[in-house]
Amino acid sequence: MKRRVVITGMGTLNPLGNDIKTSWNAAKSGRSGIDFIRRYETDDIAIGYGGEIRDFDFLEYFGKKQLRRMDRFSQFALVAADQAIADSGIDFETMDRSRVGIYVSSGIGGLETMASELDKAREKGFHRVSPFWVPMVIINIAPGMIAIKYDLTGPALSTTTACASAANTMGEAFRAIRDGYLEVAITGGSEASMTKFGISGFSAMHALSKHPDPKKASRPFDLNRDGFVMADGAGCMMFETLEGALKRQARIYGEIVGYGATCDATHITAPDLEGTGAMNCMRLALEDGGVDPADIDHINAHGTSTPLNDKTETLAIKRLFKEHAYDIAINSTKSMTGHLLGGSGAIEAIFTLLALQEGFVPPTINYETPDPECDLDYTPNVGVEKDIRVALSNSLGFGGHNATLVFKKWEGR
Repeated sequence: MKRRVVITGMGTLNPLGNDIKTSWNAAKSGRSGIDFIRRYETDDIAIGYGGEIRDFDFLEYFGKKQLRRMDRFSQFALVAADQAIADSGIDFETMDRSRVGIYVSSGIGGLETMASELDKAREKGFHRVSPFWVPMVIINIAPGMIAIKYDLTGPALSTTTACASAANTMGEAFRAIRDGYLEVAITGGSEASMTKFGISGFSAMHALSKHPDPKKASRPFDLNRDGFVMADGAGCMMFETLEGALKRQARIYGEIVGYGATCDATHITAPDLEGTGAMNCMRLALEDGGVDPADIDHINAHGTSTPLNDKTETLAIKRLFKEHAYDIAINSTKSMTGHLLGGSGAIEAIFTLLALQEGFVPPTINYETPDPECDLDYTPNVGVEKDIRVALSNSLGFGGHNATLVFKKWEGR
């Protein structure tokens, strides 16, 4: 018998804020978290703006010694996980720790450390590289470090599928609990690839917006969109069985009921122009959750602000939902956060759950000129109140990876 899975805790660091409340209030108000980069000089790179984590003292949080042995993506993941665990009120001392999993991923991992250590090797010799650089850059180190901190001996896994990484990882955590392998999972994603090296790579692919105004650069579904905006950050959630959550009288944010995953098998970066892979991904997620397409009230779209993604995701939604597609309140919170790459699915799932809980859909900002090929309701510029009972969160990654999560409003039964 499949078990019901609920969300009882959440945490985040992202360009809109360093906790859930701040981030959600910013998203509801339509505030952009994109600005000119402050961490380093940008005169020698093509794009000088993005979504940074600001006003958080990592040195105070971790201490100098630990901080030197962690890449920023692991720092983000640990902070978000700490917040989610605290928010859930769970007590691991009362549990079988082998029944707690950590499913946290990244699309790229420790890119900043990799680049800096390579620079050091070339300047000072390869014998001078840090003995910590390998464990600092590997993606699975984030869940590993969370497991070590809390002495959790269940599976600590990462599913790396580019920009679908967090959603795929959360989907696998959901299945592990639903199917009886685990009782609890800390799950989400983290990314810290907004480095000179990272920005230069995506810029060389012509994937990034070149809009002169950072606040208007991320323009999902707008006719004049010209690329995405890179961002850093992390999001984590606590998944657990409904039975366990009720037993300990936990606050429940919502229920995850379905998960779908497909691959376009078409191109290394471009989506399937017919939207077939994304459509089938959403269909599989709905079938997995026993949800009728007509019951979907809201979709937090992948909505990257690239010319190809937005029109093909729109097409996929229309192909699956048909006329009902025009009744769905769609948004892209990437218009405000930028694109957290492998961490994007986590913060977007958090926003989807909060939309369900509060009955409010944050806007897609910077929507100025309608695109005839993107003709759905994208909640332009101003958020709306809406009774939402079932919602989807889409994540679509390079390599053709697609992941969809289905969430239901928690109504106490």
